[in-house]
Amino acid sequence: MLESVAEIRDPVHGYICVTEVERAIIDLPVFQRLRRIRQLAGAHLTYPGAQHSRFEHSLGTLHLSGVAVNVLAQKVPLTEEMAQEVRLAALLHDIGHGPFSHVIEEVMVEQRGVTHEDVTRRVIKETEVSDVLSKYGFEPDIMCDFTLGLCATRPRFLNEVVGGGLSVDIMDYLLRDSYFTGVEYGKVDVHRIINSFEVVQDHLALDQAALYAFEALMVARYEMFRAVYFHRTVRAAELMLIRALALADDYLQITNTTDLQRYLSMTDEIMLENLVKIDPQGRSDLKRARDLALAYKNRNLVKCVFEKPIHRKDQLMERIFSQKRIRDEIASKIAEEAKVSPEEVYIDVPTTASVPYTADRKALTSIILAARTPAGLTHQDVRLDQLPLVGAISGFFDILRVYTSHPERRRVAEAAERFFGKESYVTKISM
Repeated sequence: MLESVAEIRDPVHGYICVTEVERAIIDLPVFQRLRRIRQLAGAHLTYPGAQHSRFEHSLGTLHLSGVAVNVLAQKVPLTEEMAQEVRLAALLHDIGHGPFSHVIEEVMVEQRGVTHEDVTRRVIKETEVSDVLSKYGFEPDIMCDFTLGLCATRPRFLNEVVGGGLSVDIMDYLLRDSYFTGVEYGKVDVHRIINSFEVVQDHLALDQAALYAFEALMVARYEMFRAVYFHRTVRAAELMLIRALALADDYLQITNTTDLQRYLSMTDEIMLENLVKIDPQGRSDLKRARDLALAYKNRNLVKCVFEKPIHRKDQLMERIFSQKRIRDEIASKIAEEAKVSPEEVYIDVPTTASVPYTADRKALTSIILAARTPAGLTHQDVRLDQLPLVGAISGFFDILRVYTSHPERRRVAEAAERFFGKESYVTKISM
């Protein structure tokens, strides 16, 4: 459908063909920087092979978007311009990521209310990306929305290819993260899913015969979160980074994106070196940030000493999961009881839904299943909780962990056990 001008060999998808405008984007320094931002932040300290970057993931997402567009073009009218826009949106969807990817984003959201999507918009509109898009006849403002799957002037089903619950983004990162970590759970027949795409009332739908492949995708994502993304040691490294970044933010202006070029000059290794080279100048917070960064660099990680499944239907537990202030207060109380410094206790809970998000950042709740019959295309909207496999994992990863860097781990473990034991939580934290 589109003329390719180059091929890039990829270990996951084989040869990835790129068009002229895509090659021009890929060659830009602002895109090449993604080579130096790991896809999984600190996961390589647990899974040594997880050295892959946002660069490869962006290329893989581009590739799968092209496969999807070719399938959809056989079922609904699509112009070459539409196809190219979808591919560009997929290619650019992660260009705003900063060092350590989602790890720094946790700090950015907490400190400044800024996400990588906000930065992506600015990169597309304020850097040479805008010049390249304009040169080839594409509007930067439109592409900003399209990268998020929120472009109101383009068909909704094309937005959903980029940013919906069946997005090619999810498909690539599951395959890629599984490949490079060596964890088997992410191996999914994504081509079966893509080849079964249908369009119903401007929404992306799936041939009902491929329902099993969709269920496998959802289960794979769930298992990858358990085995990789929320692995206790992976999170130990990330918690240390998050705290180091937060403590040094004011000094190093880590989350300040006002100077966009300065922010975009930061990569994983540059940021880590900036942290370990901090001169504390008598400031305890900066010394703590530096020490955490050094410990991270040398893989001297905090240890998980307590883990508990949680029922979110409990109103108080929902507040613990949703409010950092409450978690910090709990950490302080546990530290006090264990007679250790509060800075040596970490409370960690997952904040990501166990099923994918839609483009508007809401957890996916249903899927449209379609069937081609002699009478035409029929469809039904099926709730995920009606699907036995998917319904069983819908909701959140309801688990709470306590970590500590203190050598007397038993004291912290016992204090955590007492805190989350039989006594009512209500008597232990402020409401």
